[in-house]
Amino acid sequence: MISLFRRAPEAGPAPAAAPFPFPYEGPEQLQGPLAAALSRVVDPEVSMSIVDVGLVYGVTVDAARVHVRLTMTSAACPVIELIMDEAEAELDTVVPPELQIRLELVWEPPWSPDRMSPGAKRFMGW
Repeated sequence: MISLFRRAPEAGPAPAAAPFPFPYEGPEQLQGPLAAALSRVVDPEVSMSIVDVGLVYGVTVDAARVHVRLTMTSAACPVIELIMDEAEAELDTVVPPELQIRLELVWEPPWSPDRMSPGAKRFMGW
C-alpha cells in the first residue's frame, strides 16, 4: 500500500535573520519602508544603491523626526547634493507627514569598502 501522506520533517532551529544593512532605532513598522526607500537611491558614480555602497550610517525615528546619517565615499564627491536630494525625495514617499525628515552628512568614521554589501563587493570585483 502506498501512503499519500508524508511525515513532516522535524522542525530545526529557525534560520538566522539577515542582518539589517544599517543601524536602526525606531518603530518596527517603519524599518522596512525606510530601508526600501533608501535602497532606491542610487549613487550614480557606481550605479549601486547607497545602502549597498554602505553610505547609510544609521536611521533613528522618534516622535518628531526621521534622522538619517549618511556619508559619501569621498569629501570631494561631485554628487553629494544629488544623493541627498534623492534620499529626501524617496524618504518623503514613506515617512508619515507628521514627522520631519533630517538628513545629516557625516564624515566619521570615514567610509571604507568594508561597509559595502557582499553583492556590491562582488560587483566591484573585491
